[in-house]
Amino acid sequence: MTTRSYLDFNATAPIRPEVIDAMVEGMRQGGNASSVHAEGRLARSSVEKSRKLVANLVGCNSRAVIFTGSGTEANNHALNRTGHEQLIVSAIEHESVLKARSDVSICPVTSEGVINLEELEKLLHVNKLSKIVSLMYANNETGIIQPVMDATLLAHKYGALMHCDAIQAVGKIPIDFSKLNVDFLSLSAHKIGGPQGVGALICRDRNIISGLVRGGGQESGLRAGTENVPGIIGYGVAAKTARRQLENFNQLCLLRNKIEKCLLNIDSSIAVFGQNMERLPNTSKFATPGLASEIQVMAFDLDGVSISAGSACSAGRIETPYVLSAMGIEDDLAKCAVRVSLGWTTTQFDVDRLITSYGALYARQFDPHTLNKN
Repeated sequence: MTTRSYLDFNATAPIRPEVIDAMVEGMRQGGNASSVHAEGRLARSSVEKSRKLVANLVGCNSRAVIFTGSGTEANNHALNRTGHEQLIVSAIEHESVLKARSDVSICPVTSEGVINLEELEKLLHVNKLSKIVSLMYANNETGIIQPVMDATLLAHKYGALMHCDAIQAVGKIPIDFSKLNVDFLSLSAHKIGGPQGVGALICRDRNIISGLVRGGGQESGLRAGTENVPGIIGYGVAAKTARRQLENFNQLCLLRNKIEKCLLNIDSSIAVFGQNMERLPNTSKFATPGLASEIQVMAFDLDGVSISAGSACSAGRIETPYVLSAMGIEDDLAKCAVRVSLGWTTTQFDVDRLITSYGALYARQFDPHTLNKN
């Protein structure tokens, strides 16, 4: 079987071999982390070790880490359990933030894809309701990095809490929770080569939030239910590896830039979104006028290259990408956009295969000689 080129890391990263090994050992180990016997104590020790490893990845105290079942759960927990009356989010947030509550106030973004801080201040000032603001660290579609520290200063100026969805950014660029000064930070294991179905919510002060899942006293009473010990073990290993390899991940911008340069050489009319903005080093969102996104995704797939048209949570729906719409991109162009996201398995071969595949697709679609043969 021919090896495929997987270039959809922002949807999910392939699980790392060392993570699999650690999880298998955790399954063999057994034990309920809430039990007081030897097996339970061993499971508890494994959970707490992973808690420290996740904390180390984002520069926080391990006591601030609350394990969850996903990044989506972490987002929903932070935005629904502080008792604040108004939720303000940017127009480019992940759907787990945009749909976390029915009373969301949307803050627009600029044409460059970053939150409009002047509009955010207006929303913070408009009434005396208690507020919580949510702004992602880096957009999952474009990779554009947001001014989280500036937004946090504004939020705190008006007495609001600040939540940051850092799920796409953590493990790709350095993040320091203590310097960000946000009140909550959401994370997910499977974006960094860990298992799916495990996430974390970082809480600056546990006293300002109540439990989302209720029942037992696990996770300091904030997330009831028996801990997924093997998954948490895998998360810890993934966090340790991601922290160690941050500099290697940054080098992916060289491969990302090569893709964009070569594609623009094929068609100079290609729009690369956020090209002149600070972006994640692994992410490229681009559109070829007249070439529908679903056609590109299928053509690449047939050539052994996995990319996406947008968020994995929106798979199967053919609609205008809301992130690009929020940036003011016309629908006709937005529907031609695809996302390439690189990661720890990406090689020069994968990039060259993508470029070759695109060139062949472009010739089939637009080359006059090819069209004449048909």
